[in-house]
Amino acid sequence: MAKGGRKSRMDLRREAEAVEAKQREDEAEGEGGEAEEEEEDEEEADADVEVEADAEGEAEADIDAEGDAGDDDDEDAKPKKKKAKKVAVKKAAVKKAPSKRSRAAKEIRTRAVWVVFDNGSKVVEKFPYNQKEEAEALLTRKLEEKKTFYINLVKEEIKE
Repeated sequence: MAKGGRKSRMDLRREAEAVEAKQREDEAEGEGGEAEEEEEDEEEADADVEVEADAEGEAEADIDAEGDAGDDDDEDAKPKKKKAKKVAVKKAAVKKAPSKRSRAAKEIRTRAVWVVFDNGSKVVEKFPYNQKEEAEALLTRKLEEKKTFYINLVKEEIKE
């Protein structure tokens, strides 16, 4: 057992396997047991038929003594065999895995721009990608005024 009185995964798995093995044994015994029960039922039916035949034989003897023929009763008195019970084995329904729907990713067009930021990461000014020299010139001017400015390449969404 694991901490806290809980059973570990291994213990739970062993218990589950033991239960499954027991169920398989019960099913195997059940199939053999049903065949034995059917044989016993047939033996009982044969014994009942013999008792009925004896009773009918006595009744026919009485009827023959009276002069009536009992040939029709012999055909009706034939024992009828019971049909063997067949256990329908149900197979587990195989479930299809749900198909995964993949949606086409929405294409977002972006463009690269140079952005000059101050110390608080606030945008001072934006420049198109091909104007890097102008962005660096602004950065040098701002750095002369104060010490905390930087430039960064940022991709922004193109709004149409």
